[in-house]
This record gives sequence, structure tokens and C-alpha cells, in this order.
Amino acid sequence: MQTVLVTGAAGFIGSRVAEMLLEQGRRVVGVDNLNEYYDVRLKLWRLDALKKYYRFTFFQADIEDFASLRSIFRDYRPAAVINEAARVGVRYSLENPFIYLSTNAGGTLNLLELCRQCGTTKIILASTSSLYAGQETPFREERQVDHPISPYAASKKAAEALAFTYHHLYSLDVSVLRYFTVYGPASRPDMGVFRFVKWIQEDIPLQVYGDGSQSRDFTYIDDIARGTIAALQPVGYEVINLGHNSPTQLLELIRLIELYTGRQAVMQNYPPHQADMKNTWADVHKAGAILGWKPEVSLARGMEKTVDWSMKNWDWLKNIKV
Repeated sequence: MQTVLVTGAAGFIGSRVAEMLLEQGRRVVGVDNLNEYYDVRLKLWRLDALKKYYRFTFFQADIEDFASLRSIFRDYRPAAVINEAARVGVRYSLENPFIYLSTNAGGTLNLLELCRQCGTTKIILASTSSLYAGQETPFREERQVDHPISPYAASKKAAEALAFTYHHLYSLDVSVLRYFTVYGPASRPDMGVFRFVKWIQEDIPLQVYGDGSQSRDFTYIDDIARGTIAALQPVGYEVINLGHNSPTQLLELIRLIELYTGRQAVMQNYPPHQADMKNTWADVHKAGAILGWKPEVSLARGMEKTVDWSMKNWDWLKNIKV
């Protein structure tokens, strides 16, 4: 039974990827530093779900800590690494850009170097659609992404470049996955979907930057996790979009939340943020051709499941800070 090392295992995407691997009978070693960028109670809730599996082993460690990672690599000899650990959030990256580079680029370099040293032949790097800022939609992987408009996007571009270097020099097999606006149960509380559901339930005005006409390629968490696991197959070095391939305006998303909560939203509009993208839209032909993957969960169905989870967990979720 091969071992997969999943970093960011208590995070939104990393925890679901780890859970799907465990459901498939894989052995998973999870790493997460459990930082306080957002309410740790959500991370612990996700982690508790993973600890039910006897094939899951967890270490509270930081991917910036090379010595700690080296011990884990040497003890468990993972066949593959899925790097979901990252400093996230476009807007916060303008306030504290240094940690984005040290984690997203420096932490990735640690993992790449340990793959080389320990004979791990496969790594998956979680990247971002934020790299496509200013380009025509739909976004295609072959386009140049040399002008990131936030420190967050720049740090992810640096990680992609480092990963290619290790592929070129050491034949490391690399799948770079550019995710598009992932949502679903137990998502991050700094993301729009989580906030909107919570604010509507609490009769708090929704903070909307812009007029709500901006669109996002909202992609359900299970689709993202399936695509990530599919990317464990050998590809050489490939950059692959994982998105829904069907952008939706923010106002339409809010209408769906109103529908499933049975409540009416009040919106409070602010000027658009300089680091935000107007629209995102993933071309996913490459994911279909290489991974045999396509999105399956409609936004309506995904939002219904997300709101349902929120209502079932409202007793503790209502205390989560956004």
C-alpha cells in the first residue's frame, strides 16, 4: 500500500483530498501547521473526520520547517506528495506579502528538494486561477502568466517555476493544478460562499465588492478532490485547469443562497478591489484529455449541499468568525 503525503491536510481542499484517498484504501500522512489565519475550529472539525481512518497519520508541522519535513519523509517514504499547504487569500497578501513567498514558494521548494533526496517521484502542486488576471476567457493553460496582480498569485507562479526546475533537472513528475473558486461544505470562512451563507442566516448585509456582475467559475469541492487524485498519474510536467467551465455572476450565486436558506439578502456594495479579477472561466479540455476528468456537480446542487451542511452544523458554525 503506497503512502501519499498530503500537506495542508486540515485545510478545505487538503482535507477532502485526504478523505477521498482514505476512502479508496490509500495510506495518508497528513501535515498541517494549524495556523490561525482563520478560525482553527474549522480545521479541527475537518481533522477529526480524518482521524476516524486507521490509515491516516497526522503531524502538526509547517512546510517551511525543512528539518521536520525531512523526518517525515525519511520515516514514511511517500510515493507521492500532494501539496495543498499554502498561504491563501488575494487581499490579505497585500497586507503581509512576506509570508506568502516564504510559505508558497519556500515551502514548496522544501518539498521538491525532499522528493529529490528521498526518491519520491511524484508531486502535485495546488496552484490558482488568479494567475490568469487580465486575460480573455476562457482561460487556457498554454497562455503566458507572467504578470500576476497580487503577491498571492506571484508566490504561486514562483512555486510553479520551481516545480518545473525540479522536473527538468531531476525528472520529478509534476502535476500543477490551477483551481477555480472552490466551494462546498466546511469551506474557508474568508471566502464569499461561507460568508454569504452565514451573513444571510444572521440578517447581516452582504459585503459585495463591485456591483455583483463579476463572475466566477465556482467549482464544487468533490469535483476538485477527484481531479486532484486523478492527477497522481504520471504526466511528466503539466499545468492543468480544474474548474467548472461555467462562470456564474455573483448576483446569481446570492440568489441561490436565498433560495436554499429561505431568506432574503441585503447587499452593501463597496468599490471593486484592485487585486480582484473581474471574471474567471476555466477551459477544462486538457483535464479531460489527460486526466479523464470533468466537473459533475452543478452550482445549484453544490450550493444546496453547502447550505444543508451549514444548517446541520449551525450550533457551532454560528460562532465561527468571518
